[in-house]
Formats: sequence, C-alpha cells, structure tokens
Amino acid sequence: MSDGSGSVDLHHHGDRDVAPGLVDLAVNVRLPAPPPWLADVLADSLRDLGRYPDPTPAIEAISTRHGVDPECVLPTAGGAEAFTLVARAVPGERPVVVHPQFTEPEAALVAAGRAVDRCVLRREEGFRLDPRVFARPGEHGGSDLVVVGNPTNPTGVLHRADDLRVLRRRDRVVVVDEAFMDAVPGEPESLIGPDLHGLLVIRSLTKTWGLAGLRAGYVVGDPELVSALRGVQPPWSVSSPAVAATVACLSERGVAEAEAAALALATDRAVLLRELSAVGLTTAAPSAAPFVLVDTSSLGDVSVRAALARLGFAVRRGESFPGLGPTWIRLAVRDPETSRAVAAALDDLRRLRHVA
Repeated sequence: MSDGSGSVDLHHHGDRDVAPGLVDLAVNVRLPAPPPWLADVLADSLRDLGRYPDPTPAIEAISTRHGVDPECVLPTAGGAEAFTLVARAVPGERPVVVHPQFTEPEAALVAAGRAVDRCVLRREEGFRLDPRVFARPGEHGGSDLVVVGNPTNPTGVLHRADDLRVLRRRDRVVVVDEAFMDAVPGEPESLIGPDLHGLLVIRSLTKTWGLAGLRAGYVVGDPELVSALRGVQPPWSVSSPAVAATVACLSERGVAEAEAAALALATDRAVLLRELSAVGLTTAAPSAAPFVLVDTSSLGDVSVRAALARLGFAVRRGESFPGLGPTWIRLAVRDPETSRAVAAALDDLRRLRHVA
C-alpha cells in the first residue's frame, strides 16, 4: 500500500466511455430498464407527483430488509448523494479514501474543501486491504474518516467484513460503499448488522434494477451519524418514484429476484474469466462484483480502449482511478455470447500487435 499522488479526473465515470453503436461494457448497470413488474410500480407512483414525496415507506422498507431501527436509515438520491452528505456532515481532519475505488467519495470531500489522503492498494497484494495499515503510527493510523468500497469498484475485491470492522475506533468513522453488495450471493461480507457504531454503509439500487436514471439508494449506520446526514440533506431529496422503487426492490419479491440475479451473475462472470484467460489476459484479483478489472499490458503500454471501440466495444478506462493506469480496463459482466465476442476482439488486438 502507498499514498497515492498525481492528478486524475475524479468525475469521470463509465457513461462517458460509451458511444452510440458500441456494445456497452463500460457501465455496470445490469439491466437496460427495470423489469416490467417494477416499471408498473414506477408508473403507479406517477399519480402522486402532485404531492411532495414522503420517505417514510422507504425508511420502513429499508429498516425491515436489514433488521435495523428506522433511526439507522436514510434514503438518498442514489449513492452519490450519500457521499456528498458524508463530506458535508461527518467531521474529520484527516480523511483517507482507499483506492483504487469509486472516485465520487473523494470528489465529494474535495468539493467540500477537505484535504484527502489516499491509501492506494497494490496489485502485488491483490488490491486487498491490510487493516494493520490503519493501526500503525506514521501511515494512516491517524485517520479519523476512512472510506472503502466492498466489493470494490473497479477491482471487484470483496474484503472480509472482519477486516473492515477493525478499522473502527473511538475517534474514527468508517464509510463502506456497498453499492454492489446485492450482486454478491448471500451478501456474506456486508457490514450491516446489529453493531453500527462509528459506521456508515452506503447502498445503491440503481445497478441491479436498471434505475440509474431514477437515483435510488440509502444509508444504514450509526444513528447519530445518520442524523447528521439527515440534517444536511435537502428537503424532498428522494422523489416519489424513488421511494416506490425502494419499497419494491426491498420487498420479499425484490430481494429474491436480486439473489437469483446474483447467482446468475456468478455463472456469467466465470464464463468471462475463462474467455479472457484463454486469450492470455489476467484480471486484477478474484472479482465478486458484476465487473472485472483486466490487465492489458501484454498488448502494449497504451490503452486498448480506442482499438476496442473500432471493433464495436465500449470499456471503462482505468487511468481515472487513482492507483491504475491506461493499460487497465474494467469490463462489465454480460451474457456468455458477449463475453466470448469481447475476448475474441482482445485476441485480435494481441495478434495484430504481435504481427506489427
């Protein structure tokens, strides 16, 4: 691990790597649109647009789903709003963001005028967090706010819940981005549980349910910290359709469908990994997420994004993640046919470059 330096575009996200006509492997949203039953729920919610939204049903649904007190819950306009609320409401003179990971937490802290330190995980260590780094003086032991993803975007690494719990201490808040945890069968390493002291867990409903345009997410955590977030959240931040979506996605039907989707994802991800391995490409680490991070340095020392775009594929660039460079690409897991096609395209690039 090391402290990262250097300038990257923290506001670059996968949607900016997509162009018309390309197969989209850059964005991690599972579905192009919500399933019909959920779309019907959203359509019904439009009848209430003349009234200001009431988040109470969403709070109750989140509380029931996770078995926590309603005071521990805050619906948000997607995970991104939650990071902005954290940056504004959670104190700390020495915030640290664990990278490579989703860049909005750091961007939100910077926008709030806060100096951010980086703990950059290394490829040689499987991009896995060693919690001892946050206990030793002289490294990040003095941090009072730590942000980490689990499973981590873009590496796909699923950290052990016990390793993240030990980051907590009396004068430190730990924020865990679990935006992709519902894509992990059984959610075994989630930190949502009976002991939420000093902890904020951020969830998103947009990825699994095809709701990126709706903005639906929530926070579960220490009630005092959640109250602080609530105090800086704009009124009526979560729309009536987002409230309805939250209730539906966290219902028994929604949870069961998400679990089935997570199991299917694991099968599809295994296909993608086999196809990549067959053409000589390796991933950063074992992925538990709906994407994999691929090392393309064997194809040259420049990004393959433009070449893949000419072959019809949009992929997520690596160089906008602190700790990575242009030879890394993130691929969303799609159906087996798509995985075979992108692996074949990468193999074509390898052959062409070797010939050259």
